[in-house]
Amino acid sequence: MSEDLTLTQALRLLSQEKNIDEFLMLEKLEQSLAATYQRILDLDNPVRVTIDRESGRIYVFELVPQGEWDEEAGEEPIYEERDVTPNDVSRIAAQAAKNVIGSIIRDAERERIFDEYADRVGESVTGTVQQSDSRYTLIKIREGVEALLPPSEQPNNERYDHNQRIKAYIIDVRKSSNEPSIVVSRTHPGLIRRLFEIEVPEVYDGIVEIKSVAREPGMRSKVAVSSRESGLDPVGACVGPKGSRVRMIVSELRGERIDVVPWSEDPANYVGHALSPAKVDRVLIDEDAHTATVIVPDDQLSLAIGKEGQNARLAAKLTGWRIDIKSSTTAAEQGLYVPSAQHSTHTGEDMGDGRCVAVTSSGVRCRNQARPGSFFCGLHDKEAAAE
Repeated sequence: MSEDLTLTQALRLLSQEKNIDEFLMLEKLEQSLAATYQRILDLDNPVRVTIDRESGRIYVFELVPQGEWDEEAGEEPIYEERDVTPNDVSRIAAQAAKNVIGSIIRDAERERIFDEYADRVGESVTGTVQQSDSRYTLIKIREGVEALLPPSEQPNNERYDHNQRIKAYIIDVRKSSNEPSIVVSRTHPGLIRRLFEIEVPEVYDGIVEIKSVAREPGMRSKVAVSSRESGLDPVGACVGPKGSRVRMIVSELRGERIDVVPWSEDPANYVGHALSPAKVDRVLIDEDAHTATVIVPDDQLSLAIGKEGQNARLAAKLTGWRIDIKSSTTAAEQGLYVPSAQHSTHTGEDMGDGRCVAVTSSGVRCRNQARPGSFFCGLHDKEAAAE
């Protein structure tokens, strides 16, 4: 009796400590013991185990079916309960209790972690690397809570050391029986957003908004930003004094290059900025084809395109526009551009404003609207063609 009471008291104390339903633990223990005793006693019939909630006494019953019943007709079987409680019931129960309690605690911990983190998908977390190999990386977020960083969510250039502190982005929280329920990423564009929130107070406070992020993890990212306050330079705020703020983010991302560019409602301006650090002469927008034809000085062509097309590819991903980059010489040969002393090119806020780009002999830019598909109005378009 004393051993049974000790088991019951232990279950009660454990349920309070782990915040687990005491009666749920008892029910699962009864189910486990039933299967154990059916096997040990070599019984053909089902077994039911009852643990007295007050005394802790354990009773084992064999359920012997009585008569016949029609299962298809929905009839319930009738059993006679035969007491088959063995003399050493407490000893067997103690071992079963150890296994069941361990399983219940693990299940309860997983459930609690799921409840705590289910609403945190899209947040960043900081943890220490516990284990890392070709299959996966485990990150300890806090005591008792680990996150899984799969190989598919790791930049190719990153390797992790034991106890190394890293930041990651939560992409999934799931219920699982044999692995961490929190899945994180180091490649997701959302990690860039969260890192800027950490390093840039204006982003955290919502004064500077990150409009778009394009990323090739471990290599290069582009971030488009805008300001909700007039007079505040959003790019300067994100870069920080002497690049101090963006440098912290680059360090966290193991040297991944980050271009911060101003966002613009005007597609031509936006595309032109997105191709930074290349200088852009002109951007011609085709709304129907959703294509931006970008004309750059000849010596800027390779910079605009980038190594293996990376700069152009990221700019297209950032802006959502298909980008066709042409050198000024090629554009002139195709009749898209006339580089001459009479016709100036315009960058910055002039790009894509729809006005003729020609400059008169007095040095004043033409005020006429450009013809569809051209940079010039009707008058200067003829002049350009003649030249």
